[in-house]
Amino acid sequence: MGVVNVTPDSFSDGGRWFDADAAVERGVVLLSQGADLLDVGGESTRPGAARVPVDEELARVLPVVERLVAHGAAVSVDTTRAVVAERAVERGAVLVNDVSGGMADPAMADVVARTGAAYVAMHWRGHADVMDAHDVYDDVVGDVRRELAQRVAALHAAGVRDEQVVLDPGLGFAKTGESNWPLLAHLPDLVADGYPVLVGASRKRFLGHLLAGPDGTPAAPEARDDATAAVTALAAAAGAWAVRVHEVAASAAAVRVAARWRDAQGDTTARHATTGAAREGAR
Repeated sequence: MGVVNVTPDSFSDGGRWFDADAAVERGVVLLSQGADLLDVGGESTRPGAARVPVDEELARVLPVVERLVAHGAAVSVDTTRAVVAERAVERGAVLVNDVSGGMADPAMADVVARTGAAYVAMHWRGHADVMDAHDVYDDVVGDVRRELAQRVAALHAAGVRDEQVVLDPGLGFAKTGESNWPLLAHLPDLVADGYPVLVGASRKRFLGHLLAGPDGTPAAPEARDDATAAVTALAAAAGAWAVRVHEVAASAAAVRVAARWRDAQGDTTARHATTGAAREGAR
């Protein structure tokens, strides 16, 4: 999933793709690098970001969604607002990527149920201006799984079908630093809950802290892409459905490596099973 930020204040690109023409051009580049989905967002969710008026979000997002769909792209819309989701789906978006998991707008679940769009429910505890204060967990893996299960139950109650749902552990959202790593290490547990899992680690703060210089200054967002690709490989090997990234090429290569790695593990298991059966039959 390649990120197309149609915002002037993204933490990762500082508004480079804010103009609609530039955003569409960026999306086309990401497709050429191997993106399967383009995630178009018109409201920054960086820590501390303020909300934008709904009319402004619509004006930013809809033309880009429509033009990328016309280009043949599979497009997701990154929004917490039901009206933006519905209007984007009307223009061809196939997935709604909601960082609030439906908590920011009570109408979201109904829109997802009525449109039949795929829906990413992310773990969330508050908007960008307050989320850091909610980085308090007894057991971050258990707490996130439990809270995501509650979101799934709410979606079911609104008529959303299982096959529409994708889960996202919400790296960096109400998780300022160390609490992100257990979620990645235990990603197979979340995968085992039975839903496709989206991982959004790209250029996040916790990678900047990991790669900090000798003076403790976090690495700049653009300097976190190699670490992002490493997370992609590990997430893919752990069974993630997709990764959301700002730079696609290296992560697309990492996904291919992980797929071959898993295939080879399966081949080895099959060979061992066949050899064991042959030995047993010879006794």
